Amino acid sequence: MNNHGYAVIIAGGRGTRFWPLSRNSRPKPVLKFFSAKSLLRATVDRIAPLVGLENIYVVTVAEQFKQIRSDLGILPRKNFLLEPFGRNTAPCIGLAAMEILRRDPQAIMTVLPADHWVSDPVAFRKTLARAWKIAAHSDSPLLTLGIQPQYPETGFGYIVKGKPIPGPGGKHAFRVKSFKEKPALKEARRLVRSGSLWNSGIFVWKASAILEAMESFAPVIHRGLFRIRSETRGKSLIAAGPGARAVLGKVYRRMPDLSVDRGVLERAAPRGRVLTIQADFDWSDVGSWWSLYRVLPHDRQGNAGRGDRLAVDSTDCLVHAPERLVVLLGMRDVMVVDTPDALLVGDIRRSQDVRRVVAELARRDRGRSVQ
Repeated sequence: MNNHGYAVIIAGGRGTRFWPLSRNSRPKPVLKFFSAKSLLRATVDRIAPLVGLENIYVVTVAEQFKQIRSDLGILPRKNFLLEPFGRNTAPCIGLAAMEILRRDPQAIMTVLPADHWVSDPVAFRKTLARAWKIAAHSDSPLLTLGIQPQYPETGFGYIVKGKPIPGPGGKHAFRVKSFKEKPALKEARRLVRSGSLWNSGIFVWKASAILEAMESFAPVIHRGLFRIRSETRGKSLIAAGPGARAVLGKVYRRMPDLSVDRGVLERAAPRGRVLTIQADFDWSDVGSWWSLYRVLPHDRQGNAGRGDRLAVDSTDCLVHAPERLVVLLGMRDVMVVDTPDALLVGDIRRSQDVRRVVAELARRDRGRSVQ
């Protein structure tokens, strides 16, 4: 266990592509797809052996705190950092870095999305331990974990590798030449052939290093963070009173909605500040019903899911229906998601478009269907 190692778990997403299971009142991180544990609890359990529960911070938005907190009874209240509302990953990572740096000037942060799937937790921890050793180096690099692509996915970001540099145990990290975000299929195929990696969204860096990078590449966010620190007199935001919360809300309203990838890493990479380590484990962002289907166990006909199902002359389908029997007859590439108040049936290869369904329901004032 690294005494200066910290984990920041980002748990603020709604997961609209998992409608009708995921709702405003039941955000994606608390969903249970693979076991009795939620995606969020599985994330905590993967990282806890490396940093200890006391060094795990969970960042979420205030409106989701009740659900997130109830799912993580193993963590005390002081481990939760609340944003007044979401502003993408750059502001929330900066906020967490500022909080951790206040506690430990030598802190090394691992930033983890709350809702990913990892096949091998032991290999995951070994990869992170390597990343920590590199992050502790004097030039304070920013690291991202890259995943060997299994297919040309158009919904992921890609890391274009540069020159290798020596790493712990003789293994290499790579300079990052550039990032490609959600390319078209032709470009995705080219990136896979050229050896590019999927960007996992898992990052490792010194808390001080990411704040320095934000000062250079995302100055508006950096100024906002230090205004928060100044007006709260450097006190912990976790135990903040009404005055500090008011300051936080006021500053956050002016924060740009910016990801750390676009706001910092894409700008730092040409200057040689960003490295990637190729992970030694299978991974999925579980970003849609289709990506969930790909990592679930399949029967002989290629069907997968949860609940009681009967598939007759049906192949490559996903069924999520824990409460009642679903029968498929002559179906292929179909997803069926059954909940008490809504049923989704569609082409599983169009599962990215489920967010369009949510937007259309909201447009038609069907608010109860998305709450």
